[in-house]
Amino acid sequence: MKNYTAKDIRNVAIVGHGGTGKTSLAEALLFNTKVINRLGRVEDGTTTADYHPEEAKRGITVHTSIVPCEYEGTKINLLDTPGYSDFIGEVKAALRVVEGALFVVCGVGGVEVQTEAIWEQAGNELPRAVFVNKMDRENANFTRVLEQLQQKFGANFVPFNIPIGAAETFRGVVDILAEKAIICDAAKEEAGTVPAELSEKVRAYRDKLIEAAAESDDEYLMKYLDGLELSPDEIRAGLVTGFKQGKFVPVLCGTATRNCGAGALLGFMSAYFPPPEPEEGPLAALVFKTLADPYVGRMNFIRVFSGTLKSDSIIFNSVKEKNERLGQVFFIRGKNQQPTETVAAGDLAALVKLAETTTGDTLCEKDKPVVLEKIEFPEPTLGVAVEPKTQGDEDKLATALARLVEEEPTIRVNKNTETRQTVITGMGETQLDMIIERFKRKFGVDVVQKPLRVPYRETIRAETKVEGKYKKQTGGRGQYGHVWLRLAPLTEADFQFEEDIFGGAIPGQYFPAVEKGVREAMNEGVLAGYPVTKVGVTLYDGSFHPVDSSEMAFKIAASMAFKKGAQQAKPVLLEPVMEVEVLVPENFMGDVIGDLNTKRGRILGMEPTGRQSRIKATVPFSEMTRYAIDLKSMTQGRGSFIMNFAGYEEVPGRIADDIIKKAQEEKAEK
Repeated sequence: MKNYTAKDIRNVAIVGHGGTGKTSLAEALLFNTKVINRLGRVEDGTTTADYHPEEAKRGITVHTSIVPCEYEGTKINLLDTPGYSDFIGEVKAALRVVEGALFVVCGVGGVEVQTEAIWEQAGNELPRAVFVNKMDRENANFTRVLEQLQQKFGANFVPFNIPIGAAETFRGVVDILAEKAIICDAAKEEAGTVPAELSEKVRAYRDKLIEAAAESDDEYLMKYLDGLELSPDEIRAGLVTGFKQGKFVPVLCGTATRNCGAGALLGFMSAYFPPPEPEEGPLAALVFKTLADPYVGRMNFIRVFSGTLKSDSIIFNSVKEKNERLGQVFFIRGKNQQPTETVAAGDLAALVKLAETTTGDTLCEKDKPVVLEKIEFPEPTLGVAVEPKTQGDEDKLATALARLVEEEPTIRVNKNTETRQTVITGMGETQLDMIIERFKRKFGVDVVQKPLRVPYRETIRAETKVEGKYKKQTGGRGQYGHVWLRLAPLTEADFQFEEDIFGGAIPGQYFPAVEKGVREAMNEGVLAGYPVTKVGVTLYDGSFHPVDSSEMAFKIAASMAFKKGAQQAKPVLLEPVMEVEVLVPENFMGDVIGDLNTKRGRILGMEPTGRQSRIKATVPFSEMTRYAIDLKSMTQGRGSFIMNFAGYEEVPGRIADDIIKKAQEEKAEK
């Protein structure tokens, strides 16, 4: 692979719903450009793009792969992306570093949920084209898919080619502009004649293409309206401009596994997808993906936006504010690495063994620092608690978790000191399951998943006055502490301690010990052993012994008093409640609201937002631990949500009784 300048580079993300054939299409494009000499199969785990063990095992794309090919003087950097919602972060990163997106849809299934989600993610600025794949499958219907695209997205979809036949009769495509047939036979594409039954349709679509070209330029439009013909060069220039401006969406078709339509697609990509437009100035490169390996170390995938990246140089990470020493720089094709001395603006490459650099960082020159816009990753919503299967593997797990955070920007790791759990939060079950598998394969640590513990609290609902006396005589100096405490519920503060001692009943030197005793007692409530909150404590009386009193004695006395008082002051159990915002298509509103009601949720409001509706509610955290799975099931994957901690509320009686009983049983077992 030689070095290319920006004008001869095309960066294209291949995106779409899982199972539409994105990886097979990338394989066909590589085959057509003689990068490979045989077509690999996803089912066999032999494709160039899906080379990670988890991809071969499951037959799905998990990581975005760069698989460049060269076609008629252009380098086409194909980014094969995952099609499952758990890995949407990979798609977001890929869309940040390309000039165009190729949406692959199934000729049978049509527009599926993840295609809709990615279409939204791509925004309005990114040029996009559609490849209708699997035209040889039973029930494949190009016209139906075209109508569905129009209905779902409302853009001006213009076919650049159409299929010859469908399902078992599918045998090639017609190039609309050239009015030529391309017949597929034994993984080859050969020129042919346009079937007579398609002639009228081809002419109609050709007129639509010429109209789209004319509408992109005022001069062309005037010529077109005056009834004059546009030249082939004018048509092409108009289509290039219109595509880049998003005035229409080109549609092509074929069957990747039979290598039918891939040649026409290559020609389209080279001719119509816009090249990068690098900014003038010094080096600026963005890290859009990181892979962590316990043996090789860190591998960073980068896009150079300006300047030139050189091997064996010192660069500056402007986000971490650290220098990094570059060794060899590589062009990447799947798992294969090709050394290069330089990477030009607009191109993609990989760096290895950088000490500080991770996804989202900007690499530049120290004396000319710049920070590129970061990638906005979605917030993860499904959490699981993990612990090593074997005692003594805690260090291995800690290493694996640290590497995981470097590699997966849609993962959060939190060590909850209150529930004593290590919690991994991700985008979905598949992603989390694969992370657990990766821990064993990469880092040799077996991990078990545990249900999330809910951090309940306890409080009181009544005021009470209570005495605590600690007196111990064992010969010689004894221990003596004596307090009277007033306990009262609070509405705002979590804890408040005051002293109201008159006449020196207790010397001031013991006040801090009393407060400390109360605070320690609050760590374990009287109902189920959960921390106590929203309580005000006043020390208002007591007594002391001039010889036997000590800070320890007053701390113990205060602790005894608080525990006794908490039992008298109508203790109740509190649960964390979350503020939840759910975004769903309107036709799922009823199901989602009904489900939130069954989860003891309170609906706060609903409002339309574009083609979706936003539902706001408060819901107990205990009901939300698996909500990512529930919502996906209810909305066929079209819903999303965010949640934030809102506060604590009292647990209803029957539910509280069950929680208290379970806590007492667990305590008895220990």
